[in-house]
Amino acid sequence: MKEIFLCSYFAEVAALLPQSVPTSLCGKTVAFIPTASIHEDFNQYVEEGREALAALGLTIKELEITQCEQKEIETVLRNCDCIYVSGGNTFFLMQELRRTGTDRLIVEQVEKGKLYIGESAGAMVFAPNIEYATKMDNHLSMTPGFEDFTALGIVKFYPVVHFNSFPFIEATRIVMQENCHLPLKPITNNQAIVVIGDTISIQSKQ
Repeated sequence: MKEIFLCSYFAEVAALLPQSVPTSLCGKTVAFIPTASIHEDFNQYVEEGREALAALGLTIKELEITQCEQKEIETVLRNCDCIYVSGGNTFFLMQELRRTGTDRLIVEQVEKGKLYIGESAGAMVFAPNIEYATKMDNHLSMTPGFEDFTALGIVKFYPVVHFNSFPFIEATRIVMQENCHLPLKPITNNQAIVVIGDTISIQSKQ
């Protein structure tokens, strides 16, 4: 049974995680993939994410996939209890997931029921395609010539992260307008999309 927690800003909604998923967290190991953020000027949210996971009792296993051999990535992802992918540039993340084979490994593990936590870019790559995200990230700044927008396709909907949240208020409005033909699921920084098996819900921080 799939267990998926997709959010805009994990540190803000971390308290929702233990009450939203059946998997117990304390004492478990999480593979922490910060790759989307490594070229970002602002990445404070990455450390905040680490701290939030640790506060939930998880042991963090760092996995910056641009610096790892495929065998190491495979070993970590198969042996960890859950997977966390942080925010940053969606297109750079997708490029590196594909280049290293991490995309296939994540799909394999999530299909087997391993808990996946995706923040911002880490949430959007679960959609069938990420072309809709071009209004939020420059798809050429870090990935010149990026043309294949095919994403992991683990969910059939399209998360619109940071909806109505600074500094993405205008960008998310445009995404919603220009992609109204897609099954979009907008979430603010205080919300998360939770997928348990075939059940999809949006949870909000009170």
